[in-house]
Amino acid sequence: MSAAAPSGLHELTLTEAAALVRDKRLSPVEYLRALRARAAALEPKLNAFIRPLWDEAEAAAREAEAEIARSGPRSPLHGLPVGLKDIIDLAGHPTTCHSKILLDNVKQEDAAVVARLRAAGAVFPGKLATHEFAIGGPTFELPFPPARNPWNPAHHPGGSSSGSGAAVAARMLPAALGTDTGGSVRNPATQCGIVGMKPTYGLVSRRGVFPLSFTLDHVGPMTRTVADNALLLNAMAGYDPLDPGSVERPAEDYTRDLGGGLKGLRIGFVRHFHETDTPATPEVAAALEEAARLLAREGAVVRDITLPKLGEFAAVNRVILTSEAAAVHEPWLRERPGDYAPLTLRRLLPGMFVGGVDYVQAQRRRRELVAAVEAAFREVDLLLCASSMDPASRIDDEAETERTYPRQARTPFNVTGHPAISVMCGLSAGGLPIGMQLVGPSWSEALLYRAAAGYERAAGWVEKRPAL
Repeated sequence: MSAAAPSGLHELTLTEAAALVRDKRLSPVEYLRALRARAAALEPKLNAFIRPLWDEAEAAAREAEAEIARSGPRSPLHGLPVGLKDIIDLAGHPTTCHSKILLDNVKQEDAAVVARLRAAGAVFPGKLATHEFAIGGPTFELPFPPARNPWNPAHHPGGSSSGSGAAVAARMLPAALGTDTGGSVRNPATQCGIVGMKPTYGLVSRRGVFPLSFTLDHVGPMTRTVADNALLLNAMAGYDPLDPGSVERPAEDYTRDLGGGLKGLRIGFVRHFHETDTPATPEVAAALEEAARLLAREGAVVRDITLPKLGEFAAVNRVILTSEAAAVHEPWLRERPGDYAPLTLRRLLPGMFVGGVDYVQAQRRRRELVAAVEAAFREVDLLLCASSMDPASRIDDEAETERTYPRQARTPFNVTGHPAISVMCGLSAGGLPIGMQLVGPSWSEALLYRAAAGYERAAGWVEKRPAL
């Protein structure tokens, strides 16, 4: 089946692999075995997988291959692998949340988003590392080691979807799912030089995903290219009446305008986020300026725009997130506090002391912040802003990780629920990725993909890869 497929199968993007499978030039089983060999070589360095499931995935890929031979692929994802952050349920396997507390938490049903991917024919080679309960950080006190950055394993890969970012960037998987409550899809996408989308709140079901913050959580696709990201979102998106945050919307093809380019798009550059609110390192600031110039050269109309200060978004996010996380964790915080990593405990405990008045006031201010961003979208089509203000710190430098982790501009769009995509826009002097964000109005994912794909083609950063 794969006589005409190219060599170096682990280098195939999701889109390339899908086309080859469709044309019967690539065996899903052979593709999976190439990725498995890649993972076997790199996992001792990267620790991206909590629970490898290669045998199970190969059996599913073999069934997919037979079905494709009989009747053609169900979807572009048929027979292709997608990794799962280990806060997302996969039937028959534990969802551990990278924590001692849930080591035996075997689930009987797939998460809704996994069920959608399974129906599209995807296979699942493993559960991937995360920060503990998606709120801790890279720490060594847990049952599983922290994932590491493929660009330099001495550095962390971002989080909390750390294994997803590392596995995709290292070409161990073409795609993975992450979750994003304060930037946890976009942070590892930024630090690992890949593409991460936080969709509009309500577009992708969160049922079967362990909650961190009920009103801030999102599930998002993580891939090496913009086209792959749109392809994966096509299968993920959809109304779920059992998720109270889900919104019923007409189905869309998010790949439909990937070649549309940037000409005529009005892009508001939120320069104050990284210049005055939380000043970025000079090389991050320079990369953002060059990205803005490139967008303009490609035909976009780029101008400065002002939003509320980053600190206001961060304060609202912090009150809501810690309060809702404490509601989730209250029994364990009272009965099993010693079973959390110390870093996780430090991040969860403040929520036990946030008053109801503070929570209500944060939600009231949240509505005002949403209105401010909506007003900006009456003037421009999209926003451009920083993602992280610093490249990834060393994984063993806890103080520097604690200092740099909150220096970011991702949380505003968890607060407001607008879609935001992170794409690579540079490399630091130390050879670590730098990323930027494009942000759109609610339900504008197709437009975001169009702009991000146009930038990706013009900038060429997508051709860069870790030297593994």
